[in-house]
Amino acid sequence: MSLTSIFHQQYTSEISKLLERSNKMKSFAFLVLFLFAAQSMSVYAGSFHKDVKIHWGDGRGKIHDNEGKLLSLSLDKSSGSGFQSNQEFLYGKAEVQMKLVPGNSAGTVTTFYLKSPGTTWDEIDFEFLGNISGHPYTLHTNVYTKGSGDKEQQFHLWFDPTANFHTYCITWNPQRIIFTVDGIPIREFMNAESRGVPFPTKQPMRLYASLWEAEHWATRGGLEKTDWSKAPFTAFYRNYNVEGCVWANGKSACPANSQWFTQKLDSNGQTRMKGVQSKYMVYNYCTDKKRFPRGIPPECS
Repeated sequence: MSLTSIFHQQYTSEISKLLERSNKMKSFAFLVLFLFAAQSMSVYAGSFHKDVKIHWGDGRGKIHDNEGKLLSLSLDKSSGSGFQSNQEFLYGKAEVQMKLVPGNSAGTVTTFYLKSPGTTWDEIDFEFLGNISGHPYTLHTNVYTKGSGDKEQQFHLWFDPTANFHTYCITWNPQRIIFTVDGIPIREFMNAESRGVPFPTKQPMRLYASLWEAEHWATRGGLEKTDWSKAPFTAFYRNYNVEGCVWANGKSACPANSQWFTQKLDSNGQTRMKGVQSKYMVYNYCTDKKRFPRGIPPECS
């Protein structure tokens, strides 16, 4: 065998080894990136079976599938119903898809909210106020701190919330609270403690949802009453997802790499929110001069 042939065989063998090592390194690098991405995901699919408890309603709340993806709450003249998360959170991102009571839903209130216990509680609200047939639901949002609310903003949605499921999300972090509908921000409540405005920073909260009767105020200030001949009223919840700083033994533990913990609205988000507010907001406490004759609250300026 010539020297040239021997050299060619050795050269080919070395190149093959290098390529094999390179492929192994690429595969390892891809695995590392995959595991990192999986660890960094900010929302985890939940299950109504393992994550919540139907805590009132005497059978009017039901989970409809083995995986715990679909839950319904019902209301009749005797009682409404509701569920609560098994865990408490000090900051978090909570979302769910909801399909509201169709037809004449006057006097009914369907909710998805965070709340702490006690008489000086904190609370962050999505409340859907029913209406007579042909008239829109009112989406009522509010923020309570130490038992004091009075920070209402209300909207008429740009779609029929009874026809299909839509996604409602509360993001609560130390800097702000963001309310979104189908990924579109509709409200941002900033932490303005530096200006003397209370903000929920110290009390852990559970996630709650309910369907109940409030005909004395829910629809046109109580002018429209509940038509009980249409009962039972039923709302549906699905794809419940919560990621948060779980509260246990007097302290909270936050997931690693949680984007929601520092989330804020960029210029595009601000533009989209202002567009929704200009077209669909029907009440804003910040502009209610009759309610605040001495001047608007400081967080509104």
